[in-house]
Amino acid sequence: MKFYCAEEYQVSCEEQFQRYQLDILTLLPDAVIEHIGASSIPMAVSKGDLDILVGVDGAELEEAVKLLTTLGFQEKVDTLRTPELCMLEATSGEDVAFQVVANDSEFECFLDFRDKLRENSSLVQEYNELKISCTGWSQDEYSLKKSAFVELVLAQAQPINPSLGSIWNIN
Repeated sequence: MKFYCAEEYQVSCEEQFQRYQLDILTLLPDAVIEHIGASSIPMAVSKGDLDILVGVDGAELEEAVKLLTTLGFQEKVDTLRTPELCMLEATSGEDVAFQVVANDSEFECFLDFRDKLRENSSLVQEYNELKISCTGWSQDEYSLKKSAFVELVLAQAQPINPSLGSIWNIN
């Protein structure tokens, strides 16, 4: 794994997001479109990729997936696939993924995680440290460590006190 500091990738990811947002709205005018992932979190370290949540009515998810593939995307293999979630990846070589989710489903947790980090710079620092510690690791090793952190953040019922940031160290 290789990671980039925010100054190296966030502006270009935001520009890509704006472009894709317009394309998605043309196909799915009622969709909820949200910039998620590290590129949506100020000062977050990232692989430099762009993740976009596309929220649709659950009954329309399969049709939405079909329409989104016309933008040059395909279903991502070896990822969770349910009637409420489908992950798509770009076929163009761009490092862009759509998380197509049913509105009001448990998969809106992508938004919850993003929002918790946006609200707490100590969590962003912990997340950055975790990522940097994974430099050179395989995707699978990195995913396991990252997932444990995400689960801890999402499990918190109350806003996290910034002075408790050290409890998020995962070594």
